[in-house]
Amino acid sequence: MPRRSPAPSAADLTARVYGAGPTGALAALALARSGWQVQIVDPLPAAALLERSRAYALTHSSADLLLQLDLWAALAPACAPFRRLELCDRSLAQQVSFEAVDLPGRHGRADAAAVGWILEHRPLMEQLLAALQQHPAIALQLGVPPASFPTDAVALEVAADGHGSPRRQAARIRQWRRPYRQGCLTVQVGLRGSASDQAWELFRAEGPFAVLPLGGEAFQLVWSAPLHKLQQLVRLEPARFLDALSAALPEWLQAEVLLDQPRAFPVALELAWPLRRGGLLLVGEAAHRSHPVGGQGLNLCWRDVAALQHWAARVAAGRLAARHLPARYARSRWLDIALVLLATDALVWLFSNRQPLLLPLRRLALLLLARFRSLRRLSLSAMTDGPCRHRWR
Repeated sequence: MPRRSPAPSAADLTARVYGAGPTGALAALALARSGWQVQIVDPLPAAALLERSRAYALTHSSADLLLQLDLWAALAPACAPFRRLELCDRSLAQQVSFEAVDLPGRHGRADAAAVGWILEHRPLMEQLLAALQQHPAIALQLGVPPASFPTDAVALEVAADGHGSPRRQAARIRQWRRPYRQGCLTVQVGLRGSASDQAWELFRAEGPFAVLPLGGEAFQLVWSAPLHKLQQLVRLEPARFLDALSAALPEWLQAEVLLDQPRAFPVALELAWPLRRGGLLLVGEAAHRSHPVGGQGLNLCWRDVAALQHWAARVAAGRLAARHLPARYARSRWLDIALVLLATDALVWLFSNRQPLLLPLRRLALLLLARFRSLRRLSLSAMTDGPCRHRWR
């Protein structure tokens, strides 16, 4: 029989989470649901945490986590499901369709027929902040200057304070960073030519272009291209911006109206190592950051949270000593993180060009995906659950 660790004391089950964005908030809720007492701190007030114009592509791994934390029922009405994903290589004029039937069987989901969901930032954060405020085991402190963060001793610290993570820097954990030549532009538009439950991943020579349904004729666009070009586009008047957008989209997709202000930002591949130091562990973009192609970023972050919940529950059950949690977490996450960073980087390298030597390889890959459902299932499963599903188990 496996050896049990001594029953944890109250001091063993205390944690502080830095960062109250989507990943930090979920990390705090996951720890509290596992029986821990949690402090969560953020220098931004609630209003600033809510005011972010963007949307997230959720895969089934993220929906699983929301279901486990009893958040899915409240968030499902705000989620726009997409039941079809069209992968289109614009240079080759080839297209592959992924549908829910290409996913392994799913049970317990509000919409098991969906490939994924698009969820806007504001309704997500409204629900997360409400859950944090209502949970009796969570002490939420927002709008607190870093100099005033609590300093009392806790058994576990979780840095979920973004890719610039002050807490990671204070711990002197190194970060490897490689900027992409591309930047990213996000904007919401009213668009014709696509079904309201259809998502698109367009591979273009200047970078991938995602078209994500928000419901009705509203779509979130994630446009990758040279950063200087995107910065120029952001400064255009709405009519001229829509003209430039129409030139970038396929002829069957017609953008008719801007629904928010375009934003452009640089993109980089980032990885911090090690993922923990002492009683501190890194979660989400404090640990890693990938290219937005394939919508993997938030889902990878939330798989960090799922792993944290798993090991935290083992500590609370007396099956793991609290001092071993950071090391177990770090070992369980490195492979998933490394494979996703490599896969997204490879997609950008392979498809963001017109290199004659690469075109036959791309053509063959798309032909095989279109012909063999088993390959589509394998690819979609990797995008949905990560390349090494639930490795910690």
